[in-house]
Amino acid sequence: MKGLISCLFVSCFFLFACQSGETETATTVEKPTSIETPATAETPPPAPETKAGTATSYLTTEVGNIPIYNSFDELEYLFNQKNDTTYIINFWATWCKPCVKELPYFEEVKEKYKDEKVQIVLVSLDFKRQLEKKLRPFLEERKLQSEVVVLTDSNSNGWIDRIDKDWDGAIPVTVVYNAKARQFVHWAFDDAAELETILKRFLAA
Repeated sequence: MKGLISCLFVSCFFLFACQSGETETATTVEKPTSIETPATAETPPPAPETKAGTATSYLTTEVGNIPIYNSFDELEYLFNQKNDTTYIINFWATWCKPCVKELPYFEEVKEKYKDEKVQIVLVSLDFKRQLEKKLRPFLEERKLQSEVVVLTDSNSNGWIDRIDKDWDGAIPVTVVYNAKARQFVHWAFDDAAELETILKRFLAA
């Protein structure tokens, strides 16, 4: 079944989870069938066209060597690059089982397309209190090769629509885009081949 269980993180969830511990909520989503032409976006703040982890002027702090952004405003430039690179940006968290399950698919695609102009960024939505005790050990154990950044902006109602107006707040979700096209993928991938199929369409555009 293509509509996989996703984990919700809407703002009310942030508030509840911070008080009562880790929580998972399920929802089912459907797949879009085509790449969408990018809509006119709100002008982002100026930022260098570079890897998120090296944009030090936007860096809030770090856990280990992983950059942490306390506000989506600091990270928004990553979704508005105008160059010849295709970006695959995945929102995930260690407490989201479907998210963790699909992480190897991004790693596989990264390795296969390492000589192409493809950049994969994994945006962790783990809570601040979990970064040292849970996220950092997780990353050290998995040794992910894809770029990882952390977004701790709990005001999700203020930035979800800036990713995609149809996003209901469930994760995992993935944004794939380049200068010519953009697609919001609001489901968990079944395998690396499914992700690669989408990427190939962008590379051929």
